[in-house]
Amino acid sequence: MRNAERALIAIVLAVGASAAQAETRRQIDLPAGSLGSAVVALGRQAGISIGVSDQRLASLSVRRVRGQLSVRQALQKLLDGTEAGFVNIGADSWRIVRRSMPPPPRIAQRPPVLQPAVLVVEEPPAADIIVTGNKRATPLSDYPGSVSIIRVDDLPVGAEGHGTDAIAQRLPGVGSTHFGPGRNKLFIRGIADSSFNGPTQATVGQYLGEMRLNYNAPDPDLRLYDIATIEVLQGPQGTLHGAGSLGGVMRILPVAPRLGETQASIALSAAATAHGAPSYDANVMVNLPVAGDAVALRAVGYAVRDGGYIDDSLRNLKDVNRTDTVGGRVALRADPGSGWTVDLGATFQSIRADDSQYADRDLPDLVKASPVAQAFGNDYALGQFVVRKDWDSGLSFVSATGAVRQDIDETYDATPANGQPTLFRQKSRISMLSAENRLSYDMAGGVSWVIGSSLIRNRYRLSRSSGSVMFNSITGVSNKVDEATLFGEVSVALTPSLGLTAGGRLTHARLSGRALDEPPQFTFPVTQEQLSERALAQAVRSETTFLPSVALNYTISPDLMVFARYQEGFRPGGIAVRNNFVQRYQNDDVASSEVGLRYGGSGTGDVNLALSVAHTRWRNIQADLVDGTGLPVTNNIGDGRIWSVDATLGWRPMRGLLIEASGVYADSKLTNPYTSVVVLRSMVSTTSDGSVVAGPFPMPIPVTAVIAESDDLPNVARFNARIGADYSSFLPGGFDLRISGWARYVGRSRLGIGPVLGVEQGDYLDTALSARIGRGGYGLFLSATNLFDTIGNRFALGSPFTLPHEKQITPLRPRTLRVGMDIRF
Repeated sequence: MRNAERALIAIVLAVGASAAQAETRRQIDLPAGSLGSAVVALGRQAGISIGVSDQRLASLSVRRVRGQLSVRQALQKLLDGTEAGFVNIGADSWRIVRRSMPPPPRIAQRPPVLQPAVLVVEEPPAADIIVTGNKRATPLSDYPGSVSIIRVDDLPVGAEGHGTDAIAQRLPGVGSTHFGPGRNKLFIRGIADSSFNGPTQATVGQYLGEMRLNYNAPDPDLRLYDIATIEVLQGPQGTLHGAGSLGGVMRILPVAPRLGETQASIALSAAATAHGAPSYDANVMVNLPVAGDAVALRAVGYAVRDGGYIDDSLRNLKDVNRTDTVGGRVALRADPGSGWTVDLGATFQSIRADDSQYADRDLPDLVKASPVAQAFGNDYALGQFVVRKDWDSGLSFVSATGAVRQDIDETYDATPANGQPTLFRQKSRISMLSAENRLSYDMAGGVSWVIGSSLIRNRYRLSRSSGSVMFNSITGVSNKVDEATLFGEVSVALTPSLGLTAGGRLTHARLSGRALDEPPQFTFPVTQEQLSERALAQAVRSETTFLPSVALNYTISPDLMVFARYQEGFRPGGIAVRNNFVQRYQNDDVASSEVGLRYGGSGTGDVNLALSVAHTRWRNIQADLVDGTGLPVTNNIGDGRIWSVDATLGWRPMRGLLIEASGVYADSKLTNPYTSVVVLRSMVSTTSDGSVVAGPFPMPIPVTAVIAESDDLPNVARFNARIGADYSSFLPGGFDLRISGWARYVGRSRLGIGPVLGVEQGDYLDTALSARIGRGGYGLFLSATNLFDTIGNRFALGSPFTLPHEKQITPLRPRTLRVGMDIRF
């Protein structure tokens, strides 16, 4: 009897606490548009955990709800007139569920209508975080692979003004080179080919919504303004995303236009950097209804200045590496009804850097000595047209068409030791057209599938110039790739606990390339041998590739799932030009086997854990390298293998506080290095007595570079780790407070392969602390980064031409204090 009394008292107290929390009034302002977006806003404003049991409900249209309301009142107003209801399953936990339509009256003179939202008695299944990067909506608890999903609210305060470096700071498994904004290469799960940019395709597939951002160009580094979520799916992801997703896929989902809603926001901030120049950023967002609740326009614009902090002692200049970024997005959404949605959008960003951001480790901190400025520019433009149709049965159709243009201008210091100042200029012009059509079906707890086709046309044109006689014949290159693809994947629940996913992708690629500015020996051949040599200046071939995938997932309990997965990926080949010699490089491919577990897939429990172990085999690794003079060259460097362990732990010890720890261990090896033979050409000939004289015909000089078998893959640190804490609370007077901090360790890695490029980098600790206080639509924030003013070495390269006689490092931005404000209307 005493135990029963205690249980009854506990139930009464729990219900009382739940009721008290439910009836507490707060200032609520929920946007009109989709129910999913409104639920996210309510969870943040009311400090509650709220999810959707049936994800098809998330697309329901709801009207704006605003006022001093309790959670219960807000939900009732939000869901009135819809087929959704709600249930309170704890003191601060709520679920949106589907409720049955009321039965029609026996004698009805008019059609039945939905009743006001009601409290549902039955407790629904726990809501899940949804993975969309696999081209259909899959609950995280059912996804058989490693994935990280970041809401923009999960990023530190002020991170919106950053690009993909904010994602890398959050996820230890995401790596990057550090040439500078708009010129970096991204890596996931230790699948890193080289430190240099060239004609090889990226190893990470990057997407903005439905559209691919790049093919064989650097990361465009779009700033994360007005972003909803970010998904990072570890690779390979060849079955659904095709070529160039060896390491995985990064998908950035912007906030969609809100139908029938007028919104605006503005944010301003300024920063002071120790030992450097000030910085600032400003952004504005406007959401306007164009045709009632049927059409809406959403526009975002921003301007960012990252003040310099590198001094040049030779030119006697301070803070030379200033970078300016301006950009924006415009999106138009139309809802013609019957489940159709039409999106039209454009994205633009321009980056201008006055100089490179490296320093010389033999000089004082944050100082280099260069006789010339090494400016950089990246102009990026994306246009997209997306049509979507959703049926009540769970069937969906998506058609996405887009065009990308990226112009990259680079300048390098090519001054030889004790020589005259020399500049090396490189211009890349990349264009891509893509079109994808797919049909998917999702039956919760049953069968889901996706089938589709895609077409991609990519054009890459690289030209080079220099005033030095050292580069007397600098040949550019033009590469073209046309891809046609069919793909499909199906997931089947074999038992209530066991699921099977299998799929495949068939790709036919046509590759062509030619040398630009052909040297004289190609232009005026006089022998059959030289005619054959000229044929090397252009190449055309076709490749057909099939990429299978299979995965199993087993649900041990509602919170615990284990999985096993096998998938492949590839990149097509091409041609590369080294000075005045043109050669082909082969396609490369990876195959990865992975096992893992996930605990707390809904993300709403007190403890969430993800752990995976993967083995990756990589054949014919493509790499953009540099030769002894610093000129870029592309080649296959051999085979490799990678063992990786990825772990993430989240803990909520109290309401409002989240503590996270994550780490990645990667062991990479070049297991079968190739002996690379490069044939140099010179306009000389040799006489019978061995003397060298000028002549009109080239003379082959074989040069062999042997790569040691013990070499690790470049830019792959053995260990990366991060620990962070985030605390949110509501204060008296209607104020909300958020404080977050993190520390990230980046392990030791190597710049490249071989004795010249095998210099060490990494092995540093980065830290940050931020706070924001707001009330209603107004907020003030303060952040500090690199708290210990660490120099570090993110990347041991500035100019490949001076690397042999300079010890180059790319330091962290010194300690920076940023203050700002944001206003939402």
